[in-house]
Amino acid sequence: MNPLADPLHPESTDFCTLDYPCAYLPDRNARMLYRYIRQAEPEFASAVIRRGWRRFGNYFFRPVCHGCNECKSLRIDAEAYRPSRSQRRVIRKNAETEILLRSPTITPAHLQLYNRYHQWKAEKDGWKHREINEREYYENFVEGAHDFGYEVLYFYDDLLVGVDLIDVLDDGISAIYFFYDPDYAHLSLGTYSLIYQVGLARSMGKRWIYLGYWVDGCKAFAYKERFPPEEILEDFPPLEEAPRWTPFTPPNMEKILTAPKTTEEQHAKTPPQSKTGDPL
Repeated sequence: MNPLADPLHPESTDFCTLDYPCAYLPDRNARMLYRYIRQAEPEFASAVIRRGWRRFGNYFFRPVCHGCNECKSLRIDAEAYRPSRSQRRVIRKNAETEILLRSPTITPAHLQLYNRYHQWKAEKDGWKHREINEREYYENFVEGAHDFGYEVLYFYDDLLVGVDLIDVLDDGISAIYFFYDPDYAHLSLGTYSLIYQVGLARSMGKRWIYLGYWVDGCKAFAYKERFPPEEILEDFPPLEEAPRWTPFTPPNMEKILTAPKTTEEQHAKTPPQSKTGDPL
């Protein structure tokens, strides 16, 4: 990258999708704004994710849906978070789970696990599914990581059972995507992976875990309500404006506190430690 270039304003190819059926709200259409950036710096990733953007590969994106602003960004306060009783049980269940933190990679085991997870979700929850190939996986989860993107690998019985893709930002960690082996759903690896992110953020002196989007009433995002205290961002301010994060109270807090936890809870004072590999 040109050393004189402004890291907050990198060269990019910007485009917007046409309307397509929303995956979260029935009878609504969605539209996404994309910025394709080959050389994104950590400062840029931190700034835009703090303002509601997300990253897959070299693509940064956010919704620009006509007449709808239901996608809100959530983040966990890692300093103040304390695990619930059920989350403490998840920690105990994973006493034998091993963790490896490293730069993103692609192996046959990655592809097999990704496709197996999505086939299971298609059968269980009606997700649209087709087999992802090596090129697609690389473009989504390996390319664009630069020196701030990582993968957290979860092993049980010497088998790869979970993959968590994250970005390490100036002030926290952005949870990009997580998938796991359905045969090990009883370990609640999604919840465990977020508990690990909290511990990792604390060890690095970073405060926030950025969870991506939350839509009120959308079952697929209900797990994001289970890690208080949290903050919510209502809009997508430009880089010239400071983002206005405010305290978040889930609309059904009483139900959240009493409802049984499911294996779909994804991503969370005694967080797990990496048992293999370096912490960064």
